[in-house]
Amino acid sequence: IDIKRIIEHLPRQRLGVLITDHNVRETLAVCERAYIVSQGHLIAHGTPQQILEDEQVKRVYLGEDFRL
Repeated sequence: IDIKRIIEHLPRQRLGVLITDHNVRETLAVCERAYIVSQGHLIAHGTPQQILEDEQVKRVYLGEDFRL
């Protein structure tokens, strides 16, 4: 089963899903909104693009050189 394909069809059925994963590339590719938690604290939330541009997310989680 292609999980990505299933997740992409959920909005048509007016369904949502919460994904917890450390694979940022895969997760941001299928989500409309993301929440980044570091050491138990929410440090950022927004669209995948907003997450990628967030300086604190880069510093704490992604690294300055992260690219999709």
